[in-house]
Amino acid sequence: MLRIAVLVSGGGTNLQAIIDSIADGRIKDTQIVKVISNKADAYALKRAEENGIASEAVVRKDFLDKEAFHEALIRAVDEAQPDLVVLAGFLVVLPLKMIEKYRGRIINIHPSLIPSFCGNGFYGLKVHEAALARGVKVTGATVHFVDEGTDTGPIIAQKAVEVQEGDTAEILQKRVMEQAEWIILPGVINDIACGKIQLK
Repeated sequence: MLRIAVLVSGGGTNLQAIIDSIADGRIKDTQIVKVISNKADAYALKRAEENGIASEAVVRKDFLDKEAFHEALIRAVDEAQPDLVVLAGFLVVLPLKMIEKYRGRIINIHPSLIPSFCGNGFYGLKVHEAALARGVKVTGATVHFVDEGTDTGPIIAQKAVEVQEGDTAEILQKRVMEQAEWIILPGVINDIACGKIQLK
């Protein structure tokens, strides 16, 4: 049984996709052991509660400094004893200590085809605004292993999504979620659970 901890900052739509995929068998032999958010009011925590999943908020302002916050974050993850840490819209730069500790066991979903529209400052709607401003015809989503850089770890899976005439950032964001993110993230988790994917 693959034990996963899901780290999320917002609504938790990718978390929901994972929950649904475990329920309907698209993700096999996997259990979400904990949901952790850096925002106490994140809707993702409510999704966890509704599905009987342990959850915890680790909020930066509750700690004296960044170091204490990082220690608490690592502790929250460690307590869950996960085999895999899934970043599903988690807008916190992970402490190096955590990356080292869980090397090859942290994955992230990013709403573009890396290396396009990624790195510092590219998250959420900003990614889709940048794609539209650049005039690209195709965008998509990427699942990758996490390393010390921002969106620089080895790519595991990508799925392309067409940009359509008249798209706004919000419309494009929804299409990328539905046609790419909610498909490839559960797919990758299932492949890891089945032993088909691992970081060499």
